Amino acid sequence: MQGTSNHHIQTDSSEPEKMQKKGSSVGLRWLTALILMPVAVLIAWFGGWVAFAVVLLAVVVGILELNAMFVHAGYHPTVWVSFLVCALFLIAAMFPEQRTIITDVGLSAGLFLSVICLFFRKSLEGALIDWALTLAMPVYLGWSASFFLLLRGSEVGILHPASGAWLYVPSGVWWLLVALLGVWGFDSAAFFAGRYFGRHKLIPMISPAKTWEGVIGGLVFSVIAALLITVVPLHVPWYLAVVLGIVIGIAATIGDLAESVIKRQTGVKDSGQVLPGHGGVLDRIDSLLFVVIVVYLFAQLFPK
Repeated sequence: MQGTSNHHIQTDSSEPEKMQKKGSSVGLRWLTALILMPVAVLIAWFGGWVAFAVVLLAVVVGILELNAMFVHAGYHPTVWVSFLVCALFLIAAMFPEQRTIITDVGLSAGLFLSVICLFFRKSLEGALIDWALTLAMPVYLGWSASFFLLLRGSEVGILHPASGAWLYVPSGVWWLLVALLGVWGFDSAAFFAGRYFGRHKLIPMISPAKTWEGVIGGLVFSVIAALLITVVPLHVPWYLAVVLGIVIGIAATIGDLAESVIKRQTGVKDSGQVLPGHGGVLDRIDSLLFVVIVVYLFAQLFPK
């Protein structure tokens, strides 16, 4: 009886500790987000090679995280080939007129080099999976990330109090803000809606914590973000802005689930530990990788 009593005491005392750890984790998550959000907006404002350097850094870290997850699962992609193809995708985005040829070179080089590397393996066991992962990493990460640079464009912002137009925000900045704030609003609302109202699981086989209630709550905020940023600054009709907000929420969910599949298949909880409260870089940008593509394609309906 005494042992049973002690067991109940230990269980009860552990509950407050778990709640405290969970609360501190959420607080750390919000603190990191509050620091990173203004930095992301500032980078969007500058654009150009500043944005290129930041996106390249994020891609490099993301590739390292992906490779570490695959190695953890027993796979060994040729990571330097993935780096090369990613870099060429990003460079192509900086030179729109030459983008097609640079992209062709990147894909062709990745195909040839990844195959040649197979010839020098000591064993062909798992070679096809490693080959596929070598090419999948730059498509998933490098190709998607290149749309951040394409969406921003090369137009320079103007901030000069002495001139008549003391503040000019390029349309590319507004479009990038649609993607960023749409995802941030969706993620935040989905987190709280799912936490307090979540009852029906979305796809429990992939992500047990995600619920339909969370997705619906997130969609409300992604639509609000799209309305606020596109209707007046970009002259987008309100009904199209609503459609964009819904598409952003759907794309964000798909992006999040895509990384969840990778983590489940490789047996890891987080892609890394770079960002306190968030995990790795991939854990922070997984939704954006899909959203930025759909926002870019939508933006083509409204020529600058």
